[in-house]
Amino acid sequence: MHLKNFFPFLNFYNLSKNTQSVHVKSEDLSLILHILKLHKKTQYNLLSCISGVDYPFRNYRFCVVYEFLSIRFNSRLRLKVFIDELSSIESIVSFCPAANWWEREIWDMFGIFFTNNFDLKRILSDYGFEGFPLRKDFPLSGYTETRYVDHLRRVSCEPLEQSQEFRLFKIYSNWTTQLTNSTF
Repeated sequence: MHLKNFFPFLNFYNLSKNTQSVHVKSEDLSLILHILKLHKKTQYNLLSCISGVDYPFRNYRFCVVYEFLSIRFNSRLRLKVFIDELSSIESIVSFCPAANWWEREIWDMFGIFFTNNFDLKRILSDYGFEGFPLRKDFPLSGYTETRYVDHLRRVSCEPLEQSQEFRLFKIYSNWTTQLTNSTF
């Protein structure tokens, strides 16, 4: 199957014998997906995955990857959409209902907004959670500390304060018995 005949303006990359990848503009996504799903020579009607990727030092920071399968023709298609922090992507829930949970997860973890997804709410983190934990600039320890205070007999949520920005670690190497000082 030659997808280049359907979309001559797109650059397709062969990843394997039955798998192709293509970069798509966010404004063209829904039209291209409609054609790929409904055309009798493509029939990419099974959405197998949607995932997000964060590239913090690029102009288009986020990439949303859509994985489709054509059962009839035994071929896979990977569509990649690159956007910046302020842009949004059109939701594909109207013609792929399975996309709802993946879009919610990507919004919850990365902060990528999907327009016309009317069920876009937190799915993996708490409703009061601040930030997006899979972004590369999100601190590993988070922004708040939750602990049980024994003398108050309750759980306390407090802003987390980092006491030092520069730390000195002493690392023992498994290959040598020498102690090395290293900074990260």
